[in-house]
Amino acid sequence: MAIERSQISQDLADILNEMIEDWGVELDEPIGDSTTLVGDLEFSSIDIIHLVMAIEDHFEHPKMGFNDLLMEDGKYVQDLEVGKVVDFIGSKIKG
Repeated sequence: MAIERSQISQDLADILNEMIEDWGVELDEPIGDSTTLVGDLEFSSIDIIHLVMAIEDHFEHPKMGFNDLLMEDGKYVQDLEVGKVVDFIGSKIKG
């Protein structure tokens, strides 16, 4: 059973909204592909770890290998767009 990109995007937005709800982060626009985790949603490195665990739990797909997404040329990326996370999840759960 394949999950459409739009469903992955909505599920991820729901996870992110739940996480930032208590932080008092006010967004000008709904979470979308160009929303950034650090710049827009004010994520810290520990928040990204919590997000990874929430994603793996939600999609029932442990050990997705998020290092492939979070590391570039041996260094951690400074920020990440939601759309890239959606595409990464899609590539992992589809095989």
